[in-house]
Amino acid sequence: MSAHIRPATPDDAAALVSLLEDIARERIHTAIDAPWSADVQRRYILDQSPREAIHVAESPDGAMLGYQVLALCAASIPSMSHVGQLGTFLAPNARRLGIGRALFTATLAFAGAHAYRKFVIQVRSSNSAAQAFYQSFGFTPCGLYSRHVLIDGVEDDEVLMEYFLDR
Repeated sequence: MSAHIRPATPDDAAALVSLLEDIARERIHTAIDAPWSADVQRRYILDQSPREAIHVAESPDGAMLGYQVLALCAASIPSMSHVGQLGTFLAPNARRLGIGRALFTATLAFAGAHAYRKFVIQVRSSNSAAQAFYQSFGFTPCGLYSRHVLIDGVEDDEVLMEYFLDR
């Protein structure tokens, strides 16, 4: 499946929320169990700093296949301005087709042009596919938040992973 990768715009808000709602219903691929409204998502896109990005992947017919968020890890702490927090969200029919890799390539190019040196991400410990996805790029586990997610009465840990851009 081919995908067109581009920066998100405020007009993408409803499609991003719809995609995240589908993923959240699966109850395994994200700690997000109640996505924002389209209005909140639209404001989030508009309020991003010039050093933050959301890249979207669209099918040739314009369907939203996934997106990847790069946010400052600690925007108010200058000594951490080189660290970005990453999040990747793929539609079920878009997984294992290279779309996540294409999103990461776009995010990596953006990060290189905006003085990032490191990415961090939290991945649910029960989501071994996502852990393997990030490890395929060179992310390494570096910690664990025990019993950090509680969805439908079920606790899950979050694996902390990091990636150094100068590797």
